[in-house]
Amino acid sequence: MTIKDVAQRSGYAVGTVSRVLNGHPGVSGEARERILAVVEELSFRPNGAARVLKQRESSSFGVIVKGARNLLFAGILEEMQSRLKDAGRAASVYYLDEDSDEVETAVHVCREQKPLGILFLGGNRANFLRRFRNVTCPCVLVTTRADTMGFPNLSSVSTDDVEGAAQAMGYLLDAGHRRVGIIGGDSCVISPIMDCNISQMRLMGCQRACLQRGLTLDAERWAIVSRYSLAGGYEAASQLLDRNRGITAILAMSDVMAIGALRAIHDRGLRVPEDVSLVGFDGIEQSAYCVPRLTTIRQNASRLAQRGVDILLQQTGGGEAVHEIVPFELIRGESVRKIEEEPGA
Repeated sequence: MTIKDVAQRSGYAVGTVSRVLNGHPGVSGEARERILAVVEELSFRPNGAARVLKQRESSSFGVIVKGARNLLFAGILEEMQSRLKDAGRAASVYYLDEDSDEVETAVHVCREQKPLGILFLGGNRANFLRRFRNVTCPCVLVTTRADTMGFPNLSSVSTDDVEGAAQAMGYLLDAGHRRVGIIGGDSCVISPIMDCNISQMRLMGCQRACLQRGLTLDAERWAIVSRYSLAGGYEAASQLLDRNRGITAILAMSDVMAIGALRAIHDRGLRVPEDVSLVGFDGIEQSAYCVPRLTTIRQNASRLAQRGVDILLQQTGGGEAVHEIVPFELIRGESVRKIEEEPGA
C-alpha cells in the first residue's frame, strides 16, 4: 500500500495527499476529510523503518496554530517556543487557516509523529466535540475555554471573553455611545450557551453590558461577521458604515480587525475618534502604535503562553487536566471620545 493508492482511491493528486498526511495548510476541508477517510479505510501507514524509529523515539511537542494571520497568536507562539526550549523540549508548529479543522490535524499528528503533547492556539468547540476523543496525548487549548467539554486529557488557559467584551462595550456605552457597530468573528448569533466559540462569547458580553444599562442589542442590524484579519476588519467596517449612517462607534473583536476598520473609517473621510470611536480586543503591540492609539482589551499573552506550556508539561508527567482563566486589562487609548447620550439604541 502506497501514497499513490490513497490518491487513486480518494480522487486527489499525490501532492494533495502528501500535504494532508504531513499536516500542511492549503488543502480544503472537503479534500482533507475525504483523504483522511480513505487513509482510515485502507489502514494506510507510510513505510520506512527510519521513520517508524523516529516516531517511536519522539520526545517533541506539537503546536497547532489556528489562524496564521492572528498577531496575538504570533506573540504567544514565540513565548511558548522559548519556554519549551528552556525545558529542553522541541516543538513542531502547524499553521492552519482559521476555517480549518484543528482537531483533524491533531489526529493526524498523533498518528504520524507521536508527540508527547499538543498545544492548540485557538480552537472551535464543535471540532473538539466531534473528533477530540481520537486524540490520546495530553493537550492544552490556549485562548479558548475547554472546562465544559469533559475530556480528561484536555486542559485550557484562556481569558474571560464574556467579561472582557462586556467591559469594552460598557466603556463605549458609558461614554454616551448608543449606535455601536460590532465586528465579529465566526458568528454574530447570541447563544444562551456559555461554552461556545470566542466570537459568540464576546457578543454575549456586549449583550450583557447593554442589559446592565437597560438597553437591548440588535445584533442582526449592528453586528457583522468578519475574518480575523486586516482585510476582514476593513470590509466589515465598510459594511457597517454603509448600512448604519448614524453609527458613532465600532467594537472589533480583535485588534487586527480594529486596525482594518481604522483604515475603512479614514477612507470614508471620517476621523477616529472625532466621528467614529473605535475599540479593539487583544492588546497586540501594534495597537499602541496606531494613530490614534487604540483602546483595547489587553490579553496577558505572556501569561497565557507560560501557563499553557507549564500545564502541558505537568500533564505529560501524569498530572490531571487544569482549566485557568488569566486576567485581562482595559487599555484606555486615544480612539474613544465621550458624546452626549442619544435617546434609544
